[in-house]
Amino acid sequence: MPENTIDTACGPDLRQPVSIHTQQITDSCLDKDCIEDLRVYLTTQSQAALDGATTAKTRCAELLFADVDVEPLNYKSGYHAVDITFYYRIIGDAILGGTRPTTITGVAVFAKRVVLCGGRSRAKIFSSTDVIPGSDALLNCDRPVAIVEVLDPMILSAKVREVCECKRGETELTEIPANIADSFGEQLVMSGGNKRLYVTIGQFSTIRLERDTQITIPVYEYSAPTKECCDEEECEEDPCELFSRIDFPMRAFFPESRPCETPEPQGGCRSCGC
Repeated sequence: MPENTIDTACGPDLRQPVSIHTQQITDSCLDKDCIEDLRVYLTTQSQAALDGATTAKTRCAELLFADVDVEPLNYKSGYHAVDITFYYRIIGDAILGGTRPTTITGVAVFAKRVVLCGGRSRAKIFSSTDVIPGSDALLNCDRPVAIVEVLDPMILSAKVREVCECKRGETELTEIPANIADSFGEQLVMSGGNKRLYVTIGQFSTIRLERDTQITIPVYEYSAPTKECCDEEECEEDPCELFSRIDFPMRAFFPESRPCETPEPQGGCRSCGC
């Protein structure tokens, strides 16, 4: 098979540094949020099951989507507020006496704001693939891009309250984005019902602001595929060959030297299966 070669007639010499266009991180932060008593808006059938249950427990939480918005701060030059709204799918069980638990599911919503330095950019970047955006985007095209990375949250606790026991003045959501609501397969109950489910969750996240930039980097070699394409099951990697490259887990054959790990919080699950 001939060697993979790349024609560099109109490109830089591989021995010379090259310029690339990439995203520069202007500022970043990490967060460890403990979100207490987050209300779960259940589906119609789930709400009916909860209303007739004596108790309920939660199994797991899954992050469905994070809606991210960036706004410049007028009172602090170069800084931006990053507003994030997290949408979670909560799965649990409603229990009535000694009957088999009924699976319940719903959505929980958490919003937060962080402030990061995004700097200022005098240059406005356009490309040949761009289309004319909406009027709001045209007037705000110099904002940095916010990137949020989040792990699925851990459920720390859950509780069921009668409607009359719920916090007075509690803000109720009036609507959920259509795509989020449609993912549950049935209508979500935004108000009413006799009981409400609340969860406390723990979440790890990182947030950063990025801007386009051009930098010069050293080049060692152009990257090209080395594995041949395969269109048949028979050409998949031999499982014994794959196993032979795994290191022997010697530590697994001896007692652990550290104390036993703390058991998971009630309602937590190692494998959510959501």
